[in-house]
Parts: sequence; structure tokens; C-alpha cells
Amino acid sequence: MEQVVGLVAVAAGLIIGLGALGACVGIGIMGSRFLEASARQPELMNTLQTKMFLLVGLIDAAFIIGTGIALWYTTANPFVKS
Repeated sequence: MEQVVGLVAVAAGLIIGLGALGACVGIGIMGSRFLEASARQPELMNTLQTKMFLLVGLIDAAFIIGTGIALWYTTANPFVKS
């Protein structure tokens, strides 16, 4: 019983940690590509900026959903019977 609770805590930490790592790397790569594209074609900067902010929101949404699920499992663990 206690072993399951410990494993859920480890799993929640992995979900949050790897989700944050993936989101940060993805946003960093996308930001660098945005700067490269803006430097090459400054007339497209507004269009690219709109698309970049949309994608940043989607990447962050995936991370926040993963964090919510991880916190849900740590507070109301469905694997432990009351």
C-alpha cells in the first residue's frame, strides 16, 4: 500500500519534470527559429509572431494538463482503496 503511494509520487515527479523539460526545450528551439526567420524576412515578422504565440500556448497547455493530472493522482490517488 505504501509502496504504491511512493511510486505515484515518483511518477508525478517524472510527469512534471519531463513535461517541463520538453516544453522548455520546444519553446527555446521555436524561439530561436522565430528569430532566424525574422532576421531573414522582416516583413513576415507579424505573421510569424502570431503563429509563434499560438504554438507557445499549445505547448504550455500540454505541460499544464500533465501537471494537473500528476497533481490529481497525488492528492486523490485512484490506485489506493480507502
